[in-house]
Amino acid sequence: MNGIYLDNSATTPLCEAARARFLAVSQDCWGNPSSLHGWGNAAARELNTAREAIARALGARDGQVVFTGSGSEANNLAILGRAYAKERYRRGARIVTTRGEHASVTMPLAKLAGEGYEVVEIDTVGGEIDMAQLEAALTKNTVLVTVMAVNNETGARYDIAAIARATHRLCPDAIVHTDATQAFMKVPVSPRDGADLITVSAHKIEGPKGCGALWISPAVIKNKGLTPQILGGGQENGLRSGTENVAGCAAFGAACDYARANFEEHTKAMRACQEYLIKVLQSDTRFAEVKINLPKNRAPHIVSLTMPSIKSETMLHFLSAEGIYVSSGSACSSHGRHGAPPLLAFGLSEKEADNVIRVSLSHRNTKEEMDAFLSALTKGLSSLVRIK
Repeated sequence: MNGIYLDNSATTPLCEAARARFLAVSQDCWGNPSSLHGWGNAAARELNTAREAIARALGARDGQVVFTGSGSEANNLAILGRAYAKERYRRGARIVTTRGEHASVTMPLAKLAGEGYEVVEIDTVGGEIDMAQLEAALTKNTVLVTVMAVNNETGARYDIAAIARATHRLCPDAIVHTDATQAFMKVPVSPRDGADLITVSAHKIEGPKGCGALWISPAVIKNKGLTPQILGGGQENGLRSGTENVAGCAAFGAACDYARANFEEHTKAMRACQEYLIKVLQSDTRFAEVKINLPKNRAPHIVSLTMPSIKSETMLHFLSAEGIYVSSGSACSSHGRHGAPPLLAFGLSEKEADNVIRVSLSHRNTKEEMDAFLSALTKGLSSLVRIK
């Protein structure tokens, strides 16, 4: 397809390093990594190499990288795995989170709430964590705090280090999980910030779909603080059964090495496009009615825009016809209502949330592409029927 792709928070194209590794391993290293012969050992080595690449990209010197089938599965393993790890947690344990998390966090939490766990949500108005609310929520029966590192709808960055410090100070027995799917290789993410569990996903960083990972701290492993959610052959040190996607994991590792080697250059390119886009939208009278949902502390790759009484889906289809591909929010939620809560948590009204489009950038995007998007947006603003 031709056109300008500005939906990189939904997924990204394979980088050349990941593509080459995927093809090579698919063809030459197709053994089962659990088999005890040469083909199996070769596949196991590929998995270990990929684990090491993900750990390097996270700056993790220890702990364990567990491969999953997606970032959503890694989030479920972190949340449900923690909640079910100890029998005593089933009697009124508290889990603290924020308003506006991804559906792969909110839905397992809703399941737990229905089973008697206490789930407390902290405000994130304007993309800021209410730290006073958080500290008040950290009671002695808190077993887990789960907060995303970057909001997938608005690009707001949350201070995971401050959250981890408060949690470990006030609730020494609680652990901290961060869904870093939108943050990984866009902003610095590291266990040094204090998180005990970190979710990452391959297809957000120019790796293949169908491959995610959960980094687990040594303390959680030692204390058996996580229980598996998929049972079977005991792969991934017993934490995630099922034969691993060896080629996908190898490509994930290659994408990590590529992104890590070019991190500063890539983030600089994304930030330049983001700042240019924001500057024009704020200064050009053509866009006077467009509201930029601008967090104070933001990742370099997301710009959230509220259209003036134009449904997001209407604008999205108009831009698509012009060869500009954006989204109306999280691709995982685009067919339902799960995309609205993060925008409502940010402070938008229901009506405003229905009129939001999300522009998400890659290091491959250019200033010229931003101009083309702005030109198409101008046409849409002038020609689409406003909703009374």
